[in-house]
Amino acid sequence: MYADMVTARRYEERLQEEYMAGKQPAFDISAGPIPGELHLAAGHEASGAGVCRHLRDDDTVTAPHRPHHVAIAKGVDLKRMTAEIFGRESGLGKGKGGHMHLFDPDVNFACSGIIAQGCPPAAGAGLAAKKRNTDSVAVAFLGEGAIEQGGFLESLNFAAVHELPVVFVIEDNDWAISMPKGRVTDVSNGAQRADGFDMPGVRVDHDDAIDVYEAAEEAIGRARDRNGPTLVEVQVHRRMGHFMGDAQGYRPEEDQEAAQARDSIERLAADMRAAGVEDATIEELRDDAHERVEEAIEWAKDQPEPDPAAAHEDVFVNPPSGVTDTEPEFELAGGDD
Repeated sequence: MYADMVTARRYEERLQEEYMAGKQPAFDISAGPIPGELHLAAGHEASGAGVCRHLRDDDTVTAPHRPHHVAIAKGVDLKRMTAEIFGRESGLGKGKGGHMHLFDPDVNFACSGIIAQGCPPAAGAGLAAKKRNTDSVAVAFLGEGAIEQGGFLESLNFAAVHELPVVFVIEDNDWAISMPKGRVTDVSNGAQRADGFDMPGVRVDHDDAIDVYEAAEEAIGRARDRNGPTLVEVQVHRRMGHFMGDAQGYRPEEDQEAAQARDSIERLAADMRAAGVEDATIEELRDDAHERVEEAIEWAKDQPEPDPAAAHEDVFVNPPSGVTDTEPEFELAGGDD
């Protein structure tokens, strides 16, 4: 867990550096090696590591628009994920999806920029596992701002009615984009949403990797034993803005300072020392993680950019006549329009 968490933290720090290159002094979202938006999850590491440590490659995980820590903990190919973020041809989605639309079928991982979008597919994966009579499970990660979404509530109901092997994990960082949690949600404990669907609900009140691990062990074990779904909420903290370039003018300075003071990685390192792990071992894990991150970033930056003509590949509808040299197999409806 410590290796996954350090890897995720270093990865996001380096992505922040790469992302901001060329975007100053006046912030230009289209400039630099990583154009477009970038949402980082520094401060969420304990959630991903504590939950995914119990999972196998055949278990399904869906993540929201802040996905990197979960992807790393699930075992997503770091080099190909990085290439995707840099928009390179060797990326998980051939450079077309970007950081919010990662998909790695080798470890059954996907994410989306649509709020709570991962909940229905996770319920579907749980239904598939049940019909196939396997002991695979599905886990859907989402933010606390997503717990009012219909897709989340409908998925809870569907999973409960069909007793599906699904675990829903709410990452509560206290901020729904720029709105404090109390202004958009009527409960302080999101795990209470489970009460309306007759399923277990548990909240881990602080981002401690060991506590998350223990809560997830029970929830995932229950799912794997075919005893139905569980809702877990984990208190995490947001060390950066909602997206890169977010000035966070809405956020009190004391809240930002408190988030920086809370560090689940340092807490886990202290637990390791208390358990007899030597500092040299902890340092080696950290150095290996940093080296892995640098290797992935340098590899990704060396990869070729996609051919613009590839924009017409891997799509559901052929382009209109005249857009490419290849005539479409059928005409689009609508005549000349």
